[in-house]
Amino acid sequence: MDDQAAGSPQDAQRVPGCYRHPDRETGVRCTRCERPICPECMVDASVGFQCPECVRKGSGTGHAPSAALPRTIAGGSVAADPRLVTKILLGINVAVFLAVQARSSLLDHLVLVGVWPPAPFTPTEGVADGEWYRLVTSMFTHEEIWHIGFNMLSLWWLGGPLEQALGRARYLALYLISGLAGSALTYLLAAGTSASLGASGAIFGLFGATAVLMRRLNYDMRPIIALLVINLIFTFGWSNIAWQAHIGGLVAGVVIGYAMVHAPRERRALVQYGTCALVLAAVVLITLVRTAQLT
Repeated sequence: MDDQAAGSPQDAQRVPGCYRHPDRETGVRCTRCERPICPECMVDASVGFQCPECVRKGSGTGHAPSAALPRTIAGGSVAADPRLVTKILLGINVAVFLAVQARSSLLDHLVLVGVWPPAPFTPTEGVADGEWYRLVTSMFTHEEIWHIGFNMLSLWWLGGPLEQALGRARYLALYLISGLAGSALTYLLAAGTSASLGASGAIFGLFGATAVLMRRLNYDMRPIIALLVINLIFTFGWSNIAWQAHIGGLVAGVVIGYAMVHAPRERRALVQYGTCALVLAAVVLITLVRTAQLT
């Protein structure tokens, strides 16, 4: 059978695609510029719908343009580059990795260690000696190529969709606090003289938040659950892995992720950032308790 000729009645009546998402057919057009827009791009106006670009230029309703900007499911602003923060985090991890490869002595100042050398030797260094910055620097430090490769692949795969769904600020808070929670639990439960490093705590936080988000959107949970189970098997079945960081990050990610996507609209920011503050307070408390034990 011959292909349908171009310019036929069927071709002329084809529904146009959204100007931002050409693969999505839509019969709705912006009331200001008349470009076709899909449901994701529709912004309520006094009459009909407007596209995000027209809203940014001015709502025409007497309100500030930002008042009608499209929002993510968590209330964040829709960004032009939904992976910007993920790219920056990935770049920081790679930069620290390259710096460590160029100067291996840096590793001693970046890894997470409670106290070293062990008593009665002095002077000592570590978190217990006041070097709390190690809780953060260890989150961006890797020594082996396979370690950073696996973590950065997971960051790219999980981070992009989460950043798009939560918005930049909320996504960054989730990543950093999940990583800190992993560091704090490692500091509490691991031997004070053991050293740990890697972004795994933050990555497991992204796993937890992704599972919560998929549940909220009624997506098929089997892929993320299967991947999480595989990672947990490696966590407890492979030697020389700081399982405490994985579990701490995972729990923090689930708690913060739940607050992000289930917070009531009228108190959204309070619930979301209040939950982040509570988890961060728990990190501080755990650090103080463990420091008291080691000193």
